[in-house]
Amino acid sequence: MVPVKSFMVPAEKFITVDRDVNVRKAAEIMRDNGIGSIFITRDGKIIGILTDTDLLRRLVAAGLDPTQTTVEQIMSAPIKIIDENKTLLDANDVMAKEHVRHLGVSGQEGKLVGMISVRDLVVFLTNLPRK
Repeated sequence: MVPVKSFMVPAEKFITVDRDVNVRKAAEIMRDNGIGSIFITRDGKIIGILTDTDLLRRLVAAGLDPTQTTVEQIMSAPIKIIDENKTLLDANDVMAKEHVRHLGVSGQEGKLVGMISVRDLVVFLTNLPRK
């Protein structure tokens, strides 16, 4: 089976915002980049992830003002992690067990080296040869 590191988005390509950015600005960045999640930082270090699901459940459903709510207030933290050498099937299992659609990918010494999403798994499955 294919290792997670083969399909992950590498950390160098992460789009991040500081924890004090308002949710509206973060949502605009997500929209403009065609992505469903954005990483949240404090002093340059990733402390969480804001997903489209977080926006729906923790902002819209709660009736919060996106211009007065910071990303830190509604982000998911800590980020669920999978080792880069685990398989895509392992990633699928973790996502199902943890009820998440994004996983951080850890490399040597547990450092965050990438991210894999349900969308990445769907792309992989879609490209498998058909019998």
